[in-house]
Amino acid sequence: MPVLHNRVSNEELKQLLMEEKNPRTTISFYAYFPIQNPPEFRDQLYKQLHALKVFGRIYVAKEGINAQISVPTENFEKLKSFLYSIEPLNGLRLNIAVDDDGKSFWVLKIKVREKIVADGIDDSDFSMEHKGKYVNATQMNQLLDQKDTIVIDMRNHYEYEVGHFDHAIEVPSDTFREQLPMAVDMMKGN
Repeated sequence: MPVLHNRVSNEELKQLLMEEKNPRTTISFYAYFPIQNPPEFRDQLYKQLHALKVFGRIYVAKEGINAQISVPTENFEKLKSFLYSIEPLNGLRLNIAVDDDGKSFWVLKIKVREKIVADGIDDSDFSMEHKGKYVNATQMNQLLDQKDTIVIDMRNHYEYEVGHFDHAIEVPSDTFREQLPMAVDMMKGN
């Protein structure tokens, strides 16, 4: 059985990364889906990603996965195929960093956490299994044409001022941790 954690010093790993000649691609992604056994899921991920020479930070929880990673560019398609082989991740949007040298991470760390995002929600009735559905630009425009559509903008104040949908409701705050509980209350009518 492969080792499921790093046994080399951070200094040595960082030096090895800086000496790498092959380009790396930095990717981020997250997905909310139920994971029955996060430690087991974590171990399976580690084995596969370690084999592909993936570095980065991944959080796994019962509610899903949140990842910021880099992969040798030559292994990108293999990584994508592996992730898409996990049914809830099939077709997942992989956000590829621009203007990045791929040298952000020098070790793979996958941690099991209570939540994949520090959202500040402490509501026992709240479940990410009851999330909304993704809509594309055309569907969003159709929704915006309906008078009963409500858009709550979850970006911080500065981002909201830079641009937002007409009639979008701002949740005034500086951090997502502050915004989410307020938005949940707004949606409940409080």
